Amino acid sequence: MDASRPLDWSHALLSKFLSRHANYPARAETHIRLENRQSSGNQSTNSVSASRPPMIKETNTVSCLLCDASTAALFKQIGEQTYHRCDSCLLTFLNPDQMPSIEVERATYDMHENDPEDIHYRAFLRRATDPLVEKLKSGSYGLDYGCGPGPALAAMMSERGFAMEVYDPIYANDEDVLEENYDFITCTEVAEHFHSPKKELAQLDRMLAPGGWLAIMTSWLHDDIDFSTWHYRRDPTHVCFYQPKTFEYWARNAGWSALFPANNIVLLQKPFD
Repeated sequence: MDASRPLDWSHALLSKFLSRHANYPARAETHIRLENRQSSGNQSTNSVSASRPPMIKETNTVSCLLCDASTAALFKQIGEQTYHRCDSCLLTFLNPDQMPSIEVERATYDMHENDPEDIHYRAFLRRATDPLVEKLKSGSYGLDYGCGPGPALAAMMSERGFAMEVYDPIYANDEDVLEENYDFITCTEVAEHFHSPKKELAQLDRMLAPGGWLAIMTSWLHDDIDFSTWHYRRDPTHVCFYQPKTFEYWARNAGWSALFPANNIVLLQKPFD
């Protein structure tokens, strides 16, 4: 893959991206005006109410969505939502029968304000990109997996000289990019949305070259957090919650290495052949 792409995201790379993903909102549309957001919020609430998950009466253990251990016991019952925690990898997750529909997910994501030019959003993402860049060779080829409605991270990495592709099952659903092989993959504020972390990580593994890096950003569920009132849990599309030990467990069993350069950040390196 040729890494010598123009670094002006707003013109060359963004134009190419929008032409490949006609349903993707233009940059001017990603920053949602307050009045439109309030209107969409009402629609989203109605969608959520209409798609309310079934009440789970059984409290027996279920299989973990990440490591397949059969020891994921009931963790919390919060209203109609049932959460389990795996005794092996410490993944906490919503009961599989209560996962949100694609309609609920889309309604929620459409309210996000991920402007690629927003300096505060960029500063937030740099917590993941800065330590990642230190591990990469010049000209590395990367994928932003789960780019969402505003491909800021891909823009930032492109500006630093890296060739980038983007994928999102709702906003940039070009499955051809899933057949490529990448030197690095970024996954920021995405892993908490995975309905099946095991399958998602297996796919990321398949796309990543030997020795490649996977950068994940997600808010850790520390033991001192009140899960019932935690803002991160209250997002209806957040269904899996991790601890650093969760990724340590996964990496150890997969033969990968795990580094934690900052809070809520993990860099996972795939072994060399």
